[in-house]
Amino acid sequence: MSITVLNPGLLTSVQDLGRVGYQQFGVPVSGVMDPRAAKIANILVGNDEAEAVLECTMMGPQLQFTAANVIAITGGNLEPTLDHQPVATYAAFVVQAGQTLRFTGLRSGCRAYIAFAGGLDIPPVMGSRSTYMKAKIGGFHGRKLEKGDEIGFRAANPDAPNLARRHIPPEVRPRNSYAVRVLLGPQDDMFTDAGIETFLSKTYTVTNYFDRMGCRLEGREIEHKNGGDIISDGIAFGAIQVPTAGKPIIMLADRQTTGGYTKIANVITADFRIIGQLKGGDRVRFVKTTIEAAQDALLAEREALRALRTMIGPAKRQSPQKRS
Repeated sequence: MSITVLNPGLLTSVQDLGRVGYQQFGVPVSGVMDPRAAKIANILVGNDEAEAVLECTMMGPQLQFTAANVIAITGGNLEPTLDHQPVATYAAFVVQAGQTLRFTGLRSGCRAYIAFAGGLDIPPVMGSRSTYMKAKIGGFHGRKLEKGDEIGFRAANPDAPNLARRHIPPEVRPRNSYAVRVLLGPQDDMFTDAGIETFLSKTYTVTNYFDRMGCRLEGREIEHKNGGDIISDGIAFGAIQVPTAGKPIIMLADRQTTGGYTKIANVITADFRIIGQLKGGDRVRFVKTTIEAAQDALLAEREALRALRTMIGPAKRQSPQKRS
């Protein structure tokens, strides 16, 4: 029981919530760029929130199913179709053996997530099924998907109950500019007052130099006191580096584990859903917040996901299928 890749799209890879606990050894966390969208997709099909999904960037793949299953597509709207008929995003639906899922265009966001009931038959590496392509770690042979690849289901579940309740309104919508909440630091003291004011008052534009590692922004230069170099230290998801040139870079899922540029701020966890969907030409402004507000936003997100799972109800489980 599997899916066959007829066309891989621009960049499609297996990702989960990341490879946690190995940064001290120089292994990046990787994982999905929009954790909220991936979690919702998994909840809609009855999986654990941390189950692996397919992350599709800009232009989605063509996937043919050799077994029936329930799937859900969330995140950016890449206009999915099933046998050339449009299907809804943020809703679970049944795909039959022989049907083909395609994506026809980019309407909003940047990345879509496909969850499959019962999960994908991908072996964990260091506790995660995420793909880190630069080092060829995890996922499907450590790389993005290619034409002809086949990925099995661990426990396909085409009879998921409460299918009519397994949907919510799409969450990713295009905007003129995106407000992203940040906590200043850890090196905000290395910027002038004017530099901090610039960072928090100006709008920045995403350049075409963006990928899973980082997102370069163009806009007003941010002034340092004495340059942007520091002794290398750890880098978190959402850290905003500002090299001496003064242009910010948002560090993302495949970021290096350490870096030697000043970090003026860090995007709060609840807003990873925004930065994970940015693409070239999008406009961003940064809004200073507090640790307490960031914690409240994260707790509110967790409660919303719990409420969604409660509303849908439990999924019927099948026994995992043996590998052939």
